Amino acid sequence: MKTICLYFEIHQIIHLKRYRFFEIGTDHYYYDDYANEQGINEVVERSYVPALNTLIEMARANGGAFKVALSISGVALEQLEIHAPIVIELLHQLNDTGCCEFLCEPYSHGLSSLANEDCFREEVERMRVKVKQIFNQTPKVFRNSSLIYSNEIGSIIADMGFKGMLTEGAKHILGWKSSHYLYHCAMNPNLKLLLRDFKLSDDISLRFSNSDWSEYPLFADKYVDWIAALPEEEQVINIFMELSALGMAQSLSSNILEFLKALPICAKERGITFSTPTEIVTKLKSVDQIDVPYPMSWTDEERDISPWLGNVMQREAFNKLYSVAERVHLCNDRRIKQDWDYLQASNNFRFMTSKNTGISINRGIYDSPYDAFTNYMNILGDFISRVNSLYPVDMDNEELNSLLTTIKNQGEELVALNKEVERLQAKLAKAEAKIAAEAEKTPSKKAVAKKPAAKKVPAKKAAPKKEE
Repeated sequence: MKTICLYFEIHQIIHLKRYRFFEIGTDHYYYDDYANEQGINEVVERSYVPALNTLIEMARANGGAFKVALSISGVALEQLEIHAPIVIELLHQLNDTGCCEFLCEPYSHGLSSLANEDCFREEVERMRVKVKQIFNQTPKVFRNSSLIYSNEIGSIIADMGFKGMLTEGAKHILGWKSSHYLYHCAMNPNLKLLLRDFKLSDDISLRFSNSDWSEYPLFADKYVDWIAALPEEEQVINIFMELSALGMAQSLSSNILEFLKALPICAKERGITFSTPTEIVTKLKSVDQIDVPYPMSWTDEERDISPWLGNVMQREAFNKLYSVAERVHLCNDRRIKQDWDYLQASNNFRFMTSKNTGISINRGIYDSPYDAFTNYMNILGDFISRVNSLYPVDMDNEELNSLLTTIKNQGEELVALNKEVERLQAKLAKAEAKIAAEAEKTPSKKAVAKKPAAKKVPAKKAAPKKEE
């Protein structure tokens, strides 16, 4: 039986302000508050609120037959909590239907998986904890920024205890294979991989309202017929996109939400179900491994990491940022930690791309890739000087590595001690349960009925001796 895995991503760009060279060392606030508030209010009104209301309606109307998955970056959650708490409320309502699974992704929506494993692990774990705190779900499936994946990244995610991961069904990786199967990581078969069907996904997120498209207008019954017509053995159809596609990329006037609402009805008529990522990785078996020696993504025609690291400027900014990763990891300064999250966001590097993709890129305040690079490097210069003021530059790498090793060993020792405490607590609880069970089997003194005392037979009096 075919099943559709429908997934939406929520991420919000943090706009940097125009930052001049002479401001380095004097101004430590890097953000355009007006642009951030205006941007999030626009996407909330035009996309998030109507789209989430539609998903809630679909979940309630289909008696558990419709299911959906979502992931939210940590920086997006922070912005929504400040500017649009109604979105958080709608996410709670969707969660309460029992038809929504929340996935985990990097807190910053950044590229740390390509640069620093410790940094990557830390922000993934932080995001996993935040999802648990807000939605009371412990994510079992992971989604990297822009679906970036490689064998090495998959191995790290598997080591962190995730059961599955979403990524792109890229042609140069799949070859003759189909994305409509469940696969597994080449370096760790315990991690299952769900591969995005980019054609069916882009039909909704990119082409739906394009009147020049040969399939325009697209109706739900036609779309589901395409899925039903796939070979019988191809059981998993992964449709992944940004939530903002509903309302922003495809305007509400295109009837995109009406199309979405009709999907469960049309799917049911053709015997097609909806499943969450965890249900798929739990119920289905992997048919083969996917070997991805070099990182791939869901962006641009090449489906690689060139949108962020394709030119010299991007790589220079990227390397400069992560040159202080160890120092940031050591510090406890809240402002530096927050700036670190915002500066890692992948869109900062995307603005610097010089690729000619045939599609215009919204660079925000920037006139060109060089303008974006200059502004970012000015901010980065100030940020790095702040970090170095906490951990002086004259602290050499050997001394810093020694400090990091000590901290890591202490952390591992704490983890080991916590596990030992948990083991002893479990052992104590088991012993107490055993004692309680034995106490129940042994009758108490009060419960024992007293046997009637035997009547004492009076002893015969000895006959008096006769006097001689």
